[in-house]
Amino acid sequence: MAGAYAWILALGFSLGVVFTPAAQANGGPDEIARNATEEVASIVRQDRDIRAGNKKKIHALVEAKILPHFDFERMTRLAMGKNWRDASVAQQAVLIEEFRAMLVRTYAASISSIVDYKFEYKALRMSPGDTEVMVSLEASKSGSPAIPVDYRVEKQAAGWKVYDILVDGVSLITVYRSSFNSEIKKGGVDGLIDTLRRRNQKA
Repeated sequence: MAGAYAWILALGFSLGVVFTPAAQANGGPDEIARNATEEVASIVRQDRDIRAGNKKKIHALVEAKILPHFDFERMTRLAMGKNWRDASVAQQAVLIEEFRAMLVRTYAASISSIVDYKFEYKALRMSPGDTEVMVSLEASKSGSPAIPVDYRVEKQAAGWKVYDILVDGVSLITVYRSSFNSEIKKGGVDGLIDTLRRRNQKA
């Protein structure tokens, strides 16, 4: 996942910037995403420090404008699957924190690649009153085939929030669920927490 889909995850976080209550007044989630993606890419293009991988600047950007627009609790719960019920409240809190840190780490390592891609948005299928929709697009890079990308978003009190990303039909959550299940079978929930902690501390 970190290799093949890292830039997609970075793009997903970038789109998270646009799912805010203020932005929603200007249109549906697809229109909001379409208008804002180029703005985000423009920021990356103009900031040499971000393009060079300045972790301090990238993390400051992520913390201030991106993380609030992702539902990390739901993402962690979905990635854990049935194992979520076996975790204590304290373990669940730590899992959310470490999962969040892991995704930020992936984002920080790959954000600069966003500027290399062009995006074509698909028509949004949304009925009045829908609170969960899929924002679909194709991402293309010169010399490479287009990649279909889907963002599952939910309308909450705080605005539209991303809770899953699909790349060429493969769900980010499903990939992590498989990885988490493997770690839990070896060392239980605490074993998974320790693994996530170690990986995040190495970043």
